[in-house]
Amino acid sequence: MQLAGGMDYSSGMNHPLFPLLTDLEAAGIHFTLGRYRPEAICVALTLVGQRVEIDVFDDGHMEVCQFSGDEGPSGDESLVRRLIAENRQ
Repeated sequence: MQLAGGMDYSSGMNHPLFPLLTDLEAAGIHFTLGRYRPEAICVALTLVGQRVEIDVFDDGHMEVCQFSGDEGPSGDESLVRRLIAENRQ
């Protein structure tokens, strides 16, 4: 299969997404997969003190966003309600 980026991932399993998932599983790191844009799969993981989002694109390249924090509470139900209201589509 020839993708838009010119890469040929005929067997599918050769795509960089699969070794990434294998490495995470081998390390015992839990993750979730999401699809928020048509050209990428998002691999989201939560580690102690940080949250990481890895976007793996159809051409095989990756973009990583790392969010750090102290894991303490940021607020209560009023914060949840405000966030929902501010981000309602």
